[in-house]
Amino acid sequence: MATENNVISNNFIEDIIDEELSTGKVDHVATRFPPEPNGYLHIGHAKSLCINFGVKEKYHGTCNLRYDDTNPTKEDVEFVDSIKEDIRWLGFEWDRELYASDYFDQLFDFAVEMIKKGLAYVCDMSAEEIKNTRGTLTEPGQNSPWRDRSIEENLQLFYDMRDGKFEDGAKVLRAKIDMASSNINMRDPVMYRILRARHHHTGDKWIIYPMYDFAHPISDAIEGITHSICTLEFEDHRPLYDWFKINCGFDPGPRQIEFSRLNLTRTIMSKRYLKKLVENGSVSGWNDPRMPTLSGMRERGYPPEAIKDFCARIGVAKANSEVDVGLLEFCVRNYLNAHASRVSVVEQPVLLILDNVNDTELVENIDNPNDENSTTHVSTFGKRLYIEAEDFKVVAPPKYHRLTVGGMVRLKGSYIVQYVSHETDAEGNVTVIHGEVIPDSKSGGANANIKVKGVIHWVDADNALDCTLMKYDYLLLAENEGADFSERMNPDSLKVVEHAKAEAYLKDTKPYDRFQFVRSGYYMAARGYSEQNPVFNYIVDLKGSYKA
Repeated sequence: MATENNVISNNFIEDIIDEELSTGKVDHVATRFPPEPNGYLHIGHAKSLCINFGVKEKYHGTCNLRYDDTNPTKEDVEFVDSIKEDIRWLGFEWDRELYASDYFDQLFDFAVEMIKKGLAYVCDMSAEEIKNTRGTLTEPGQNSPWRDRSIEENLQLFYDMRDGKFEDGAKVLRAKIDMASSNINMRDPVMYRILRARHHHTGDKWIIYPMYDFAHPISDAIEGITHSICTLEFEDHRPLYDWFKINCGFDPGPRQIEFSRLNLTRTIMSKRYLKKLVENGSVSGWNDPRMPTLSGMRERGYPPEAIKDFCARIGVAKANSEVDVGLLEFCVRNYLNAHASRVSVVEQPVLLILDNVNDTELVENIDNPNDENSTTHVSTFGKRLYIEAEDFKVVAPPKYHRLTVGGMVRLKGSYIVQYVSHETDAEGNVTVIHGEVIPDSKSGGANANIKVKGVIHWVDADNALDCTLMKYDYLLLAENEGADFSERMNPDSLKVVEHAKAEAYLKDTKPYDRFQFVRSGYYMAARGYSEQNPVFNYIVDLKGSYKA
């Protein structure tokens, strides 16, 4: 269920928090949103944002933004900046902006203390050797030959690792837990590795970097986080999370709670694969309107309110499941239906000449009929109009209710027009239609009640804005669910329609303004939009099959 601010409420996470507050186990609530700055946030992150910031809002607590930046080879300031922009676009504000790398000195000191307690050791095995000796779900792992080094030797070697006396990969620091544990994550996991790489935040200060499983719980604990809310794939890591925080002196420390991650049909949720699409040029960038990134959705025209509504509707569960992308479309459409102005745009124009019209009239249009306080705008109606090529047929198919030879049709918001003649080119394509308006047939006129079966939209040809429509579809085809992404890529995910004709009202549009193109769909003025560069991005169609 959504609250007044469209944040998620009444879920099992909040049941846990309610119980802990009522029993005095905690006296305040502090959460955090901890992305790794190795890519742009996507729709899956929106769910986590709504949960963590929703908890903050409900319990009047705090929520930090912390970058879990322990892998300098994949992280960049570009991603840091994009994360902040996306969070604010959704309407959230963090209490403190922090980095795991802010704690590198403290993490190093904690690691030293663990060595002194006999809970960590320096291992000379390679990453491949560690992997091969970790065991399986049915077989225990094998102890490292260096597991029983003395505390003194381990301390010296760890300092030597820090001081650059060994090559990358030559040694690692491992936690000494239990190589026979039923949880493979507890089989002496790596805490530190040697990695000579410049860090986006700390520069060249460090050549050893903590692993995520060590840095994450200690960062939470240092910040005083009460509830570490994360996705379900970290459930098996919870015993290790608790082991590290307790053995570093934080007991009880933060409580980790897992929820199901968002899986969405026809949507790539792998940051690694999204990065691949950017790098191989399949998309124009992380903010390509076809991308499921929050910046891509912003460029597509998805309202942030609709994304938060979607996250509220899917709720919070403990079991993974797949959500129909139609629900996201429903939320976007539902918001736009209530807020977007209606305008006329003809995608495939053909000229309609009204033989008995000589003067230009002004037509007042209600911007949004769903808003009782709606504003209006004025368009012109003259002798030459553009209509959709599909709205005229020489030979009409069954149940065709638009203009045809010998027929009549109403022009939306204006007169009834009757067919007179048409012209074709050498290939037989209709190039010009001639018609006549029925006098006094506008709404309220004497002839307004003449029965016609169809209503079509139009644009005044002499004042039309020539524009480009970017018609986006999903990157993945609906077929072959479960197949590799490379086998499901949609070759028609972008179609460009040039020389569409829009009513002159849109000349003064600003970038990111959203509209309903009547009888067509919802569109947004693209970033960089101007009268000299009138480009509109397709957002979503007028109707969908999803029933909420």
